[in-house]
Amino acid sequence: MRAIVLDRYGQPERVLRLAEIPRPAPGMREVEVRVAAVSLNSWDVDLVIGEALNRIAAPFRPQHRIVGSDVAGEVVAVGDGVTRHRVGDRVFGELTASGWGGFAEYVVAREDAVVALPAAVDDVTAAALPQAASMALQALGDRGTLDGRRVLIVGAGGGVGTFALQLATAAGAHVAVVDRAAKLDRLRELGATDCFEAGAIPAVADAFDRILDVVGALSSAEHRRLLAPHGQAVAIGGRPRRILSYALAGARKAERDGGRAVRLLAAVPNRDLPELAALVAAGSLRAIVDGPHPLEAVPHQMDRLRAGEVFGKVVIVP
Repeated sequence: MRAIVLDRYGQPERVLRLAEIPRPAPGMREVEVRVAAVSLNSWDVDLVIGEALNRIAAPFRPQHRIVGSDVAGEVVAVGDGVTRHRVGDRVFGELTASGWGGFAEYVVAREDAVVALPAAVDDVTAAALPQAASMALQALGDRGTLDGRRVLIVGAGGGVGTFALQLATAAGAHVAVVDRAAKLDRLRELGATDCFEAGAIPAVADAFDRILDVVGALSSAEHRRLLAPHGQAVAIGGRPRRILSYALAGARKAERDGGRAVRLLAAVPNRDLPELAALVAAGSLRAIVDGPHPLEAVPHQMDRLRAGEVFGKVVIVP
């Protein structure tokens, strides 16, 4: 089968290559999926270039020869003990806890790493959902409490941000966004009420009931300044030092600062995929897709993602 393989850390277009490798076979309680579509995440880029946190487990060589976690496709074989899926089932899911391997024509995964894909949801849309839409949903929390609330999404033009913007506006929130100037018009079209260019965060204090910081752009102190009393900031990404600061901030007592809380998202993979698929099928949520692109374009698309050029989710069709 064809796959994008990785043998050493480095810039995506230098270290990733298209290769013919043996097709995998499912083991105990595993399924083999023919990959119909797979999307890119910033985590894929971190694994390829060898960001500091990813080198803890694999300091010298990449831990995964094939990355890519968010897949949609068809089950073509099942291993012993599989009860959740049958050959011919359409499935989708996030494979971060199941060995990765999505940038290929076939992938093997634990049976609980993929869930049934409704007929009303196409493969390209499904591949865009698992990590980004799940993070958006979980970071927003109880959407029933968002009606009339003020929400700020920092880094709103990527996968997590475009899903979070739609979910929050559908819940009745007034959503302000921060991203590059070139993305702001499209964010307005998705429902943003206020748009700020990156680097120009609003100066007003006590402005927001909820902050989603997708890229780790703000410090914990900046989050607290912008939060209204009893507001909550949820950090989803960022550099290692910034992530550590969020973890420490989350350990403090929010009561010391008017109930304002800053926490780091601990996302639960695949738990919310049936709900997300149902929202898509009902027309209440859509994936903003860049592509689809062919498998051989993965290295270049990773460089685009790293450079911040992508709006929404890059999707690959092997």
